[in-house]
Amino acid sequence: MKPSPTFSRREFCAIAGSVVASLAAGNACRLTERSGPGRLNARAANNVKTSATGQIKLGLDHDRDAILQIPNTAGQSALPLFVMLHGAGQSAEDMLDYLEGTHVETGFAVLAPNSRTRTWDAIGGDAFGVDVEFLNRALKRVFETTAIDPARISIGGFSDGASYAISLGLINGDLFHSVVAFSPGFVVSGAAYGEPRIFISHGTHDHILPIDRCGRRIAVSLTARGYDVTFREFDGNHEIPVDVAQEGLRWVTD
Repeated sequence: MKPSPTFSRREFCAIAGSVVASLAAGNACRLTERSGPGRLNARAANNVKTSATGQIKLGLDHDRDAILQIPNTAGQSALPLFVMLHGAGQSAEDMLDYLEGTHVETGFAVLAPNSRTRTWDAIGGDAFGVDVEFLNRALKRVFETTAIDPARISIGGFSDGASYAISLGLINGDLFHSVVAFSPGFVVSGAAYGEPRIFISHGTHDHILPIDRCGRRIAVSLTARGYDVTFREFDGNHEIPVDVAQEGLRWVTD
């Protein structure tokens, strides 16, 4: 018999949150047909100078703000931007912890927003709405204060955040050139724009969002729809191993 996995307190809370989200969403690991456009109109601007480095709270919300992390080595050259979305019950800070400096090594600026409630609107059963609006505001603030290369903007996430990242990435493929989904559950359908590349990772022992009904199924479906999909399986549970996080961000720069 395979021994039960052990988790840190943060990992346990993250998994417990994902269980609730999956139950709330109903029969997870599927392509849904919920309505709502999910379009983002924020765009990177020319002649913007990066005004600060390090970790910056954008000041858009007192309780559930967005965090921008800019490498301390950033000059005035336009930076690649990676938007990282948290899982149910998690926070923006958790996502920066998961990356563990990988974004610094690869030279990325990272935008980590918080959802308006404990998970993202369309994931919880509603249409795209308040979370898309907040993300759009956050992106506009970043584009006003930081030199971002419009050809190197990507979106990713973990668990519920991965499902939301794929969904928004397909709907906004004219903004995001790449999507990185760590252990996604499903895709919320919408009108697709552009043709973003997609990286999906999933643990073979994931007991929250099983790989056969989730990651593998999503990868096959998106490949059949003509997307360039890289699928990475790893021997693990519902998690983002450090080497997988590194691989995902480095894949974006390939």
